[in-house]
Amino acid sequence: MPNASTLGDRLQSVRKRRGLTQTELARQAGVSVSLIRHIEQGVTEDTRLETARKLAIALRVPTTALVSRPDADTADPETAGSWEPVNRALFRAAPQPDEPVTADGVVAAMGDAQAQLATNHYSDVRVLLPGLLRDSTALNGDARKVRARVLNMTGWLMVQTRQWDSAEATLGLAIDAADDRLDAAAAVNTLCWSYLRQGQLAQARDLASHWADDIEPRFSRATTAELSLWGRLVLGVANAAVRDNRPGEADDALRLARAAADRIGREVTSDTSTTRTFGPVTVAMIRAENAAINDQPSTVLNVAERIPTNVLHPTSASRCRHRLDVANAMRQLRRYPEAVDVLQQLRRDAPEWLVQQRYARDILGQIIGKRRTLTAEMRELADFIAVPY
Repeated sequence: MPNASTLGDRLQSVRKRRGLTQTELARQAGVSVSLIRHIEQGVTEDTRLETARKLAIALRVPTTALVSRPDADTADPETAGSWEPVNRALFRAAPQPDEPVTADGVVAAMGDAQAQLATNHYSDVRVLLPGLLRDSTALNGDARKVRARVLNMTGWLMVQTRQWDSAEATLGLAIDAADDRLDAAAAVNTLCWSYLRQGQLAQARDLASHWADDIEPRFSRATTAELSLWGRLVLGVANAAVRDNRPGEADDALRLARAAADRIGREVTSDTSTTRTFGPVTVAMIRAENAAINDQPSTVLNVAERIPTNVLHPTSASRCRHRLDVANAMRQLRRYPEAVDVLQQLRRDAPEWLVQQRYARDILGQIIGKRRTLTAEMRELADFIAVPY
């Protein structure tokens, strides 16, 4: 059960995840069936820690999973700890190797990292980042602009893995290091996304609006790079506005983004440091996302049916995010097996991406909450993406 707030809710949720009846749990924990019934029905609103521990042992969870709920959107300690080498490279001086560094070499290494990002191999990219950050620091003159792009890539992956404070500091460095307004705007776009993921809607909307106004291109002479990055910022305005119950502003922003996408006429990479794209497909996916936020599941599925599947990489972050909107729409329409199938396919295609998505946990948690018992497949998936008990 998602967001279970009482002991009874949590106990019932974990028991279902383990595929146990009340009688089976009582036998394994050495307590009475009536006690479990009373806890789950709310008749007994608390229990001794000793009893909670017996139940936790039988359910194979920490006792704290029953007596309190962790913050579901905080990065787990293992993920946070894996970023320590990157943080050292960012904020502490590192010795430089004897051989010289070149901008071309750093750009080539970035290309290797981007290929890993495109397939959501985040742990592999994280291994490359300390060296990229060290080498980009050693660049001189005009070549130093490459450092802003390395920093933006680093910040993007930090946001993807919920390293909020480190991401904001890193993206601030990227903006300061940029000597090109488009490189600076690319880092701003990443920062807007970070604010959006954290629910800081006003900050996301204001920052995206300010920078969209600042770099607004003249359509008759704008380059593809200018149109795509501006369009991405305008989509940031739409994302924040729809969540902030500003439907008119969201619709206006989406229309502007669609005009830029139509002008380009195809999907293009919107900045040189991440795997973001912009074009008609991206705008259509954001239209579906806005419909999802407005609780319009039929619209989500209608839009999704018209989006070509062979334009974006099937495991790109944008495509995966859109597939979650599809799964959620199926859940809302009570097409539960189809929704679970989408989640299972995402697990196969992009496991490192999926485990970072609170949205996925919410979708599956809602499905679990509607069922009396769970299949083994659903229990395994729930454990994999860490649906809270």
